[in-house]
Amino acid sequence: MDPRIDHWAVSPELMKGLMGFNIKVEQNGLEASLRHLVKLRASQINGCAFCVELHGREARGDGESAERLALLSVWRESYLFTPRERAALAWTEAVTTLDRDRPDDELFKRVRGEFSEEELVTLTALIAVINAWNRLAVSFGAVHAPPQEKAA
Repeated sequence: MDPRIDHWAVSPELMKGLMGFNIKVEQNGLEASLRHLVKLRASQINGCAFCVELHGREARGDGESAERLALLSVWRESYLFTPRERAALAWTEAVTTLDRDRPDDELFKRVRGEFSEEELVTLTALIAVINAWNRLAVSFGAVHAPPQEKAA
């Protein structure tokens, strides 16, 4: 895959604005492990190789297990995710795929049982911002980082 447009070079002020929003969301109280799972799951759904590689690497760097990362796309069939994580992942899928899976009242009640109102707003903003990054990366052909060189 060849990059189409370097959106950072073409529109740095716009990208800085999105990054500023991203930073505010990241600093608004959700635990890092949950943020990693949400960003990675949305990126998987959106088919964003750049973001899947980036957020998988960041999650591993923060101590996330390879097993949980490998099972993230099938989280419903795994016992490795907490009820809070399950609620966040279900919400992530519904908000990411609004054209198919709108968040209904039942899901809202389930998520609301795990998250305060402020946390739910932050979670939804996190989902919105990763979806924005995914759409930029996929549309403009962002290329993920190359594999790490293996030590000889």
